[in-house]
Amino acid sequence: MALRILVVDDASFIRDMVKKHLRERLPGVEVFEAPDGNRALAQLKAQKMDLILSDWEMPNMNGEQLLASIRSDERYQSTPFVMISSRGDRTHVLKAVQAGVSDYLSKPFTPDELLGKVTKQLKKINKFPARPGTGGERAGAARVANASVDVLTAGFGGAAKEAPAAPTKAPKSVRDKLKAQMRFDSNKAPVGCVVREISLQAFSALVARDGYLPALFDQVVLDVGNETEQVQLNAYVHSLQAAESRPDSRAVKVVLRFVDTEADKFELLSRLIG
Repeated sequence: MALRILVVDDASFIRDMVKKHLRERLPGVEVFEAPDGNRALAQLKAQKMDLILSDWEMPNMNGEQLLASIRSDERYQSTPFVMISSRGDRTHVLKAVQAGVSDYLSKPFTPDELLGKVTKQLKKINKFPARPGTGGERAGAARVANASVDVLTAGFGGAAKEAPAAPTKAPKSVRDKLKAQMRFDSNKAPVGCVVREISLQAFSALVARDGYLPALFDQVVLDVGNETEQVQLNAYVHSLQAAESRPDSRAVKVVLRFVDTEADKFELLSRLIG
């Protein structure tokens, strides 16, 4: 089935520009459009969309109202929703993040910025074309679970070994450029981890089973960044899962949900994962 993307904006020239860039860079993509939230809902009912790019300030039904409406539909509860807005002030960005946007793109934007956001979201839902020679997800997960344990002890500021090939749903570029550590207790040493997935709402990583393991709902401080920028985020442990379907799994998958309300942190996080 062809990839379907919905572009929602009351400015026709913005819709035309986005459609042009998507069709040039994503061969075979089907791009649909709507000038406001009401007509976007009609499009979403007519055919299932894989990704939504929406302006935030529109007549009749704005982006926030559109997002709330589609999230109430079980077909679209996990569909990537990228906000496009000319307003980049912190309060506006924070409100959008709290509403549940997957990411945001500030106007004006370049074709590369647009495709970067789209590509990132498509990879998260396994809709982006896989590279030739990519193995199955289970096999990839097993390789990461075993080989990644070797890099878990790398310090936040230290040089980590190159991470192994990742499962298809974890973009390799994210792991390559980001280092992270979790702090569950001020009296304990930071816990090293291997980044699997990260968004504006959540963080997923692998930790060594033989190290300190948290409990569900434990509070955690996450330090994540690259060589030039770092951000400190408050979160809680949302889920714990064996990295492999076997009792002797050497690694555990930890998923954190962010609880911060500081807009500047989300601005920095968006830059880091963009």
